[in-house]
Amino acid sequence: MSKIPFVGLHAHSVAGSIFDGLGYPGEHMDFAYENGMDALALTDHGNMNGLSWQVLHAKKMHADGKDFKPIYGCEAYFIPSIEGWREEYERVMQDKKAARAAKKDKTSGATVEDEELSKKATRNILNRRRHLVLLAQNQKGLNNLFKLISESYRSENFYRYPRIDFDLLEKYGEGIIASSACLGGVYAGCYWEHREDGEQAVLRSMRTITERFVSILGDRWYGELQWNNIPEQHELNKYIIQVCKEFGVDLISTADSHYPNPDAWKDRELYKRLGWLGKGRSSWGNDGELPVDVDEIGYELYPKNGDQMWQSYKKYSEQAGVKYSDQLVYDSLATTHYIAHERIESFMPDNTVRLPDFVIPAGETADSALRKFCFEGLRERDLHGVKGYTDRIEHELSVISNRGFSKYFLTMRKISEIANQMMLTGPGRGSAAGSLVAYSLGITQVDPLKYGLQFARFLRADATDYPDIDYDVSDPMALKERLVKEWGDNVVAPISNWNTLQLKSLIKDISKLYGIPFVEVNSVTGKMMHEATSAAKKAHGIKSGVYTPTFDEVKQYSSTLQSFLGKYPDVATHVDSLYGQVRSCSRHAGGVVIAEELDLHMPLISSKNVRQTPWSEGQNVRHLEPMGFIKYDILGLSTLRMIEDAIRHVLKRNHGISEPTFRQVKEYYDKHLHPDVLDLNDQGVYKSIFHDGEWAGTFQFTETGAQRLSQQVRPTKIIDIAATTSTYRPGPLAAGVDQELVQARKAPGLVKYVNAVHREVTEETNGFLIFQEQISELAHKLGKDLTLDEGNMLRKVLTKKGTGKEDKVKKALYKKFMDGCLLLHNMRAEEAQRLWDTFEYFSGYGFNKSHAVFYSMVSFQCAWLFKYYPECWMAAFLDREPETRKERAISVAKQFGFKIQPLNINTSGRFWQISDDGKTLIQPLTSIKGFGDAAIDQIFIGRPFHKIEDFLFNEDMRYSKLNKKVLDVLARSGALNELVDERFSGLKHFWSAIAVDRPRKQKNLEENIVKYRPEGDFTLQEKIHFLTELTGQFPLSWVVSQDKLNKLEDMRIPPISEYDKRLGLTWCIPRNIVVRKTSTGKDFLQVDVTDSNSASIRIRCWGVDLLMGDVLEVNKPYLIRPKYDQQWGFSTRGRITTAWKCLSEE
Repeated sequence: MSKIPFVGLHAHSVAGSIFDGLGYPGEHMDFAYENGMDALALTDHGNMNGLSWQVLHAKKMHADGKDFKPIYGCEAYFIPSIEGWREEYERVMQDKKAARAAKKDKTSGATVEDEELSKKATRNILNRRRHLVLLAQNQKGLNNLFKLISESYRSENFYRYPRIDFDLLEKYGEGIIASSACLGGVYAGCYWEHREDGEQAVLRSMRTITERFVSILGDRWYGELQWNNIPEQHELNKYIIQVCKEFGVDLISTADSHYPNPDAWKDRELYKRLGWLGKGRSSWGNDGELPVDVDEIGYELYPKNGDQMWQSYKKYSEQAGVKYSDQLVYDSLATTHYIAHERIESFMPDNTVRLPDFVIPAGETADSALRKFCFEGLRERDLHGVKGYTDRIEHELSVISNRGFSKYFLTMRKISEIANQMMLTGPGRGSAAGSLVAYSLGITQVDPLKYGLQFARFLRADATDYPDIDYDVSDPMALKERLVKEWGDNVVAPISNWNTLQLKSLIKDISKLYGIPFVEVNSVTGKMMHEATSAAKKAHGIKSGVYTPTFDEVKQYSSTLQSFLGKYPDVATHVDSLYGQVRSCSRHAGGVVIAEELDLHMPLISSKNVRQTPWSEGQNVRHLEPMGFIKYDILGLSTLRMIEDAIRHVLKRNHGISEPTFRQVKEYYDKHLHPDVLDLNDQGVYKSIFHDGEWAGTFQFTETGAQRLSQQVRPTKIIDIAATTSTYRPGPLAAGVDQELVQARKAPGLVKYVNAVHREVTEETNGFLIFQEQISELAHKLGKDLTLDEGNMLRKVLTKKGTGKEDKVKKALYKKFMDGCLLLHNMRAEEAQRLWDTFEYFSGYGFNKSHAVFYSMVSFQCAWLFKYYPECWMAAFLDREPETRKERAISVAKQFGFKIQPLNINTSGRFWQISDDGKTLIQPLTSIKGFGDAAIDQIFIGRPFHKIEDFLFNEDMRYSKLNKKVLDVLARSGALNELVDERFSGLKHFWSAIAVDRPRKQKNLEENIVKYRPEGDFTLQEKIHFLTELTGQFPLSWVVSQDKLNKLEDMRIPPISEYDKRLGLTWCIPRNIVVRKTSTGKDFLQVDVTDSNSASIRIRCWGVDLLMGDVLEVNKPYLIRPKYDQQWGFSTRGRITTAWKCLSEE
């Protein structure tokens, strides 16, 4: 224990001081406790992003019996007057060059402190700011601190750094203690700005701001001393001591800790360099080797105790040759302990669940309003009074009310109302699909009772977790912007994501700083994931599907990485220390919080001028709920956009509506595609799509494996689709459940059921436990006094290992289950045990039935549209497929007999269009890779174009939007071919004359025509490459002539998509070739091929010898005699020269 009383009131962590502080708050707190401390403040730069980590860890320490006090604070960025700074800012921004540079430095939630710049005079007014340590004394002070930080991130207060000033501090200063901070602090600012003017100038400046701080804070203002070997620090200390003595201001000493223990200094130095390396500051990234020891740096920034602080004072004051009063320094240390324990209350932040009140209608309570809306919803659906519905909704309302979540459902209802005025929303998602309340409010679209969906799977009466409704919409950004616009950015805030340093980038960056050759590093990072993935999958028994190995698994299973880290132990040490440290801030894909006066209850930050939460909520980090905030997930489902687009095409072609409004789209959806009205037993849809395999963008069935399984299962109802998609996942596939299900579907009479209850629950899935809810339902129905809530608890604890709380719960539920099976259902003990063992086995990969059923609705909606409006669906499909899958999508369209009209500068539109006869799809200009809307707007303004001059020199068009890159892709894609006339000797001549050397005047064009005439035409391979790369179209006729196709047909050699095992021989065209490694390190080729049916098929070529010249050429036809396996697909074995014969060489 320390003899000198002291508490660290100035500390930084990686959670809020990115690339400056190292280690999460819990690491700092644990070390401080082990180091004899009983409290520690967290004061990250300009934010309180680490507060949630601090609070959660403090609770854990208390639960472990550790008496440790968390102190909540922030090291804010301060300027005396924001108004004055803003005036200077606006003046500077009048300069266009400065404005452009400033635009690149918009607000970011991840402000990186520039330590060196803060320790000198700041000449650039835009960057001006000083540090100010703020500590919350109580809940009122914490709320005010939240307000200060939230205000500092307002756009009017921000440039590179968030700022507060005296006016804001005066407004929100109650309950806050402040100190003058470090060499970048408010007193230091006076020193740096006036040191050249002499001692009196420095003192005058310091007296001026001291007077203002004391007038606002009184005795809550402290001068802060620090101890290091920087000469300027000791000069500053002397000034602070003098001014504070004059004003009767008490002094404190601080450690200004930045890493969690004395040994972490080197990792922090490297972490800082990585930060500035990422910002392009090579002087930080390549300034020689790291310091040899901490003395070379001149300070130790870990959470010191009082004795260690005294040692630092003695050591560094002696080195600096400066004398201080020992009593004064002792008092400055002891004062920190007094502040921590006498002036700052012991409290945890108020975490009352915050939900908006404005969603409650006047004259109602949350409970009464929810009840009213629910029963209105049942009446609208003709379900009021129907057996089972009233009891179910009463039960749900009771649970919701008792858990205090009525306002949550009212808020979701309001979100749904707004969304449905703007865009299509999904039928439902996740476990919330099992709620009748959600269905009656219109939040979801499928009656949960029809499919036996459980409310307890979503919200248990005995649980403590928060509800979580994932809400699918076609355009989540538009909806979130609308919510912010209607309710305000102090009510709706997107949730932050904190991105961390990952293994591959860490190895590359650290190796760069250590001067390790890039080729060597790249070789390691290129192999390690492949090596680890196959080994980790084998260790987990995973036979198929995507798997990403963990950090520890990569280190364990990659021999290449092990050798590299053994060779460079310093890299290994730093990787272990820095992996998982914060790298940057982004936004959650769909999560928002909604509550009134957010800035009073959390310290909001901003990123790119969007206010967002300081804390995250996701799979790996759950920090919002413990702080009293419920996450609302508004997620984008691109398939909904495809459905919207398809409906628009239907309305245009079949209903005579030239420009359908969204209201008309929604009316059509509600009348024809809403799950309440859609014929979900339409066997024509099941046969065409799910049996016969007419796949084109069908939701959940875009992968070949899922398509193949569906065609084997042959679904005839929604629950069959749900079972298929639930089975097509790594766990069930690895266990062989997919093929067992297929066999059970073929011979249902062979399925054995334990008893009538087992049959009742599992018959819909052919006797298999596919859905998690089946476990809870069987446990409930077979167990003795085992409630459905307990059944859902069992579903969760079955996956837990160990001897903790979950194990005790599992044992109690096991007894109830066995008692019920034996005493109430006359089952034999071995039968009951076997069923329990089945529960445990299936619990690892059972899927959420509610989610599976609702998403199967979306799959069926896609299939229905393609079945009855194929051209409309196909056009929508082509419009929404991403760039990476464009060629494949066009091949699919051709496969179904659609012709593709080539690009034409005069006729191609913004979206895929459909010819009058419905047989041709007209490619839009937007499908050209690298072609934006702004350029298209100019083309629409200027066309029609009759010759190239009309396009190049049009007075109505703005050529700032039609730059050289646009001309390049237009020419190479063939969109301008109509404008090529006899003046040009070929397409390459045309391209060079109008795009490569862009003419600004008619005269320049004429000169270019002469200059580039010798270039002639592109080669055939160049034309094929340009067309496929830029437009996704593969020109089969350019590769295989009709004569050759006829000859192949006469010889009865089919294309690979029509492969006949009896014939063996087939032909195909390689489109993409990738070299891969087997688990034993041997090369094989992964070849994606196409054929005359526009199929896209993958072939694996085993036994190749690349060193001996085994080479395949793309875009050339080959004869092959492949092997075919139902699971692995096509393959060839042996040298390419013998297994593949090029037809172009005949």
